Amino acid sequence: METETLSMAQEMDFSLLALFFRATFTVQLVMIALLAASIWVWAIAFQKFATYRLSRRRAAQFDAAFWSGEPLDELFEAVAPSPGSASERVFVAGMTEWQRSLRDDGALIPGVQQRVDRSMDVAIARESERLTSGLNFLATTGATAPFVGLFGTVWGIMRSFQEIASSGNTSLAVVAPGIAEALMATGLGLLAAIPAVILYNKLSADAERLVSGYEGFADEFSTLLSRQLD
Repeated sequence: METETLSMAQEMDFSLLALFFRATFTVQLVMIALLAASIWVWAIAFQKFATYRLSRRRAAQFDAAFWSGEPLDELFEAVAPSPGSASERVFVAGMTEWQRSLRDDGALIPGVQQRVDRSMDVAIARESERLTSGLNFLATTGATAPFVGLFGTVWGIMRSFQEIASSGNTSLAVVAPGIAEALMATGLGLLAAIPAVILYNKLSADAERLVSGYEGFADEFSTLLSRQLD
């Protein structure tokens, strides 16, 4: 009897597709949701890696132009119509407020330094929001995917117990399919969660470094303007 049961278990198809199609509708929904979340996590990650790499390159190019000795008014006129990088947008925000504070007689409206700083802070906040958009999905997936997979696991084990109760047979051939489906749901949950957590930490650190660079540039630019005021 044991030999026959083992033979039946060995003949069963335990491939991923077979496990998916043998699973109940609820477990199938769990698997599809976890697989879709995993794909979306990687799509966000690749998009962010490309965005951050482009942002670093453009920031380096603008820094070179900013410190090249070219007059700031001429640089502003060149980049103001269509600022292409975050650094340029921060610079344009500061210079725009600076020019708005100029009177017709050439004097400056009091409080210009504070207004320029606030304008650049607002621009930096917008860039930070743009850089971190989508990262919340990675954090949510990393936190919830294991529990969603666990739900599928519990549901699959419940099905195994129901089949044992209905058949009155506790053989491996009866128990194995449900347990395998349950473990597959757990595996998909971990497949979505582990990369999501790693990528979230990596991309968050990259975004913070970029924003720190923008804040450093804003501080340097503010220092130059304060010298002009003095």
